[in-house]
Amino acid sequence: MAKNSVVRRKGEGDAFWMLNGLYEVKASGEETNGEMTVMEMTIPEGGGPPPHIHPGTESVYVVEGTLRYHIGKETFEGGPGSFFHIPAGTLERFEPTSTVRMVITYTPGGIDKFFAEAGEPAQRRELPPPSDTAPEVERMVEIGRRHNIDMRPMHLA
Repeated sequence: MAKNSVVRRKGEGDAFWMLNGLYEVKASGEETNGEMTVMEMTIPEGGGPPPHIHPGTESVYVVEGTLRYHIGKETFEGGPGSFFHIPAGTLERFEPTSTVRMVITYTPGGIDKFFAEAGEPAQRRELPPPSDTAPEVERMVEIGRRHNIDMRPMHLA
């Protein structure tokens, strides 16, 4: 195989449970020499991250399900086949309006380290059992800080 090629089949690669969702690494920053991180995310209705800002760009392709995407001061509805590109330094968040599965490319790479630290290893390639406790937002904010992600709880957005 050529140097820096990454090949993943369904069910391969690291996977994490976080915020009641499944986050699967398709290509890590380390595997792409820091060029990008590619992830597949499955997130239930009502899930999704708090508002946040990445130092790099984010490109999102919706495979299944529907969501509402807040990018800067605008809001967009999306479904299968929708594509969103969010420039570096833009405040954004998304809200699944049904269980949504999407593929996200982050540039530069390395954000997979945030998910590894903030989440827990997925025991299965499916949504985790629903949590009956609120997310530890302050913990996520601190982990985000270490990875140059500006996480903003809803009351600060």
